[in-house]
Amino acid sequence: MMHTQQSVHGSDAAAHSHLKRHTISVLVENKFGAFVRVAGMFSAKGYNIDSLSVGPTEEENISRMTIVTRGDDQIIEQITKQLNKLIDTIKVVDLTFESFVERELVLVKVQSTQSSRPEIMQIAEIFRAKVVDISAKSLTLEATGGQQKVDAIIKMLKPFGIKELARTGRVALKREFQGEV
Repeated sequence: MMHTQQSVHGSDAAAHSHLKRHTISVLVENKFGAFVRVAGMFSAKGYNIDSLSVGPTEEENISRMTIVTRGDDQIIEQITKQLNKLIDTIKVVDLTFESFVERELVLVKVQSTQSSRPEIMQIAEIFRAKVVDISAKSLTLEATGGQQKVDAIIKMLKPFGIKELARTGRVALKREFQGEV
């Protein structure tokens, strides 16, 4: 995952906050430098990356990049055009207006005592999180879900004291089924 400090509109954070968040799926050839070219394009054009996840697909020579960025229609159109121009790009899809499944993973190491441990475990159970490490002074939880779920479990665990946190960023796939369930 990559976070850049530069806003879409320079240092105007207020303008950045009202821009629509877009989830863009990019299939690229799994070649040396493909990731650097994508990240470099965003940096060179002054576009911000809120999150970036990269991993192999079902075909070993193709990787999927899931990029979360913000922008108005014109900025997103420019990002899409620039991504399509990159040499290793196979396909670019803005999933924002599609029906898609998205998930994030977070590992949270939270301070715990003998008396706080049951409450932390109850929060983990409610969020269907797993305890993946335990010590006398901490619990490490693994949680997966949409951004709101991940944000919510972090918020619930903050009062106990978060010692460390690692978050993947969004991964997403377009839904195939478009009807009602």
